[in-house]
Amino acid sequence: MDQKTLRILEFHKVREQLAAHTAFTLGRERALWLEPSADADIVELRQDETAEALDLINRQGGLPLGGVRDIRRSLRKADMGAILSPEDLLEIASTLYGTGEARRFLFANADEGSQLKLLADRLEPALSLREQIEKCVGDDGEILDSASEALRSIRNRMRSLQGRIREKLDSIIHSARYQKVLQDPIVTLRNRRYVVPVKTEFKGQLPGIVHDQSGSGATLFVEPAAVVEINNQLRQLEGEEAEEIERILRQLSIAVGNKAKELLVSVETLGRLDFIFAKAYFAASQKATRPRLRTDGYLDIREGRHPLLKGKVVPLDLWLGRDFTTLVITGPNTGGKTVALKTVGLLTLMAQSGLHIPALEGTEVNVFSHVYADIGDEQSIEQNLSTFSSHMANIVRIMEEADDGSLILLDELGAGTDPTEGATLAMALLQWFHKRGCRTVATTHYSELKAFAYMTEGLENASVQFDIETLRPTFKLEIGLPGRSNAFAIASRLGLRDEVIELARAHLTQDDIRVDDMIQNMEENRRKAIHERTVAERLRVEIEAVRDDYEKRLAKLEESRETILAAARQEAAELLSIAKSEADQLLGQLRSAERLEREAIARDVRASLEDKRDALIDVQPVKTREPVRVQLDKMVPGTPVYLNKLKQEGRILDLTTSGEALVQVGPLRVNLPVEELSVTEEKRTATGLGGNVSLQSNKAAQISSELDLRGMTVQEAKDRVDKYLDDALLAGLSRCRIIHGKGTGALRSAIRSQLEAHPLVKAYRLGGPGEGGDGVTVAELG
Repeated sequence: MDQKTLRILEFHKVREQLAAHTAFTLGRERALWLEPSADADIVELRQDETAEALDLINRQGGLPLGGVRDIRRSLRKADMGAILSPEDLLEIASTLYGTGEARRFLFANADEGSQLKLLADRLEPALSLREQIEKCVGDDGEILDSASEALRSIRNRMRSLQGRIREKLDSIIHSARYQKVLQDPIVTLRNRRYVVPVKTEFKGQLPGIVHDQSGSGATLFVEPAAVVEINNQLRQLEGEEAEEIERILRQLSIAVGNKAKELLVSVETLGRLDFIFAKAYFAASQKATRPRLRTDGYLDIREGRHPLLKGKVVPLDLWLGRDFTTLVITGPNTGGKTVALKTVGLLTLMAQSGLHIPALEGTEVNVFSHVYADIGDEQSIEQNLSTFSSHMANIVRIMEEADDGSLILLDELGAGTDPTEGATLAMALLQWFHKRGCRTVATTHYSELKAFAYMTEGLENASVQFDIETLRPTFKLEIGLPGRSNAFAIASRLGLRDEVIELARAHLTQDDIRVDDMIQNMEENRRKAIHERTVAERLRVEIEAVRDDYEKRLAKLEESRETILAAARQEAAELLSIAKSEADQLLGQLRSAERLEREAIARDVRASLEDKRDALIDVQPVKTREPVRVQLDKMVPGTPVYLNKLKQEGRILDLTTSGEALVQVGPLRVNLPVEELSVTEEKRTATGLGGNVSLQSNKAAQISSELDLRGMTVQEAKDRVDKYLDDALLAGLSRCRIIHGKGTGALRSAIRSQLEAHPLVKAYRLGGPGEGGDGVTVAELG
């Protein structure tokens, strides 16, 4: 990609913002060397990586890279046979621990077949090597006694000799015989030998070897003769200890060297993973979305925002490459023309670098073979070039390199020279780039280019609008409408006399008047079109409301009909059963009765049937309770709903523009089409659950994954831990680090007892290398 364009569009500042989200050196290096790609497959792969990492962050939190260091130099030294220092080995062990944690996290949470899962396969935690180093090297870099039996034996003998020396020296410094000889009753070291401080005037009173003298000369540091031989033996053992330590370090270095090539691949993969997750964190900080990639030259930016601008930014809507391939933007100075140009260029470079971009879902970005920009004042005093000459030199270079897959961004085209010649030159350049097949966006002040774009096929006008009432630009880009000068209107608003303005109008050429009239007619037609579209949209909403109401009424009638029919069938069955029973009873009576008795029974039966008929006629229809119904477009976060297919109840957390709802069902969250939901309550406001969602997002933004208890009493610490665990679970943290320090161990024991009994804590463990060791407890929440 053109390096001058990257500098002009300030892509290096995007790299720096991205690098701020990395965890260690290798990830930062990748961020600062990030380059856009012109290969659509590579760009798609990079976008996949960013999307996967962002999804993982939203679901499980970030990739654990605690303790990971840049150990490439140490690995290369070991590969060449050099002996590594204890500090180098500690960094390697810490990095191997972090590698294991990252590998476990990705294998547990990344989707099968994803890019992150494939990268996890390349991580080498080298567990046996890490355990070997941790067995030999302590947290402070000291070689431990457990490193070898020989070292343990040597140090045991050294401790024995040191004890004997101390006993003899203690007897000397506490002896009444030497009280006046000694400067202080203490034992110290000089030249790695145990000595006592003797007053200079009593030099001969204590036999021994003088090793040092104080600065004032009043004290001599004497090794008493009684411990000289023992000190000699101790020095000999110290030499043996140093040789054994060197042997251990050499052995460990050889073990590292044997796996150096695998570990180099692993640490480079960690750097790539760190970089990928930095892209995801950067996307989250920018509220960015994944763009759809195209290769047909079409670009459609929806509410794009310049990533380097702070505060309230007016979003940009711009499309290019379908009905037209060249866009000419006009408008007032400081109106946002150059910002629009830079936004298009920078968002394109970000997308082709695998970064998500600050724009709405559905934004489409073409993968261009080249992106060229000629923006700003490129005047060069050293080369004796004017602004116009400098711009022309850059444009000539662009013309030599551009092809039909290039995006060309030209600011104030043709400026810096005679207006007539500058305008005609600008027209010729736009025509040349258009015939070349480039996608071009250019800004200009020349009125002639408005008519040129209007009359030339494949070119389109656009403008940044200006509010005459407030005399301020709106920074809103309008495609299809050229910008007006507004000079006369502004002058009139500022109080310039009408006769002066009329004199100025008289100097306008017919072409100028025709262009201004054309723009005014286009503005009026646009306003009419907007009004008609608004009316049509209102009618559409009303018609849809009527249709929805009709469909609901029809559904209600159908439901009532089925209910009535079912009840009728049930009642008919019951009546038939009763009638059959009564008929059987009647037949029995008739068979056993005489004629007169039969007539009486018949009369009674007829009377009974008439009473039942009258009762049926008098029965009033039972009104069924209408099910609660709410229009789908009135669903809000917090609305209780019934999931038709899952046969479960839940509450709406959020609604998307694509017609889906995020629903909380017990501990789960699911995305479902709103058509699959039924409202279960008649009235619901956006408060309630919405407040919980806001609380959770606020907690997630404020809560740290670490809690520092150092300096607190046990009770204070326990109170803090209780509140912190509640907040951490509400914020969605799955793991946290509780820092209690080493000290006497009382605080650590109290905290571990509290975690053991706490209902929110699934598991806990002491911190590993790079996590704080015994001074930290890591808790898993669930």
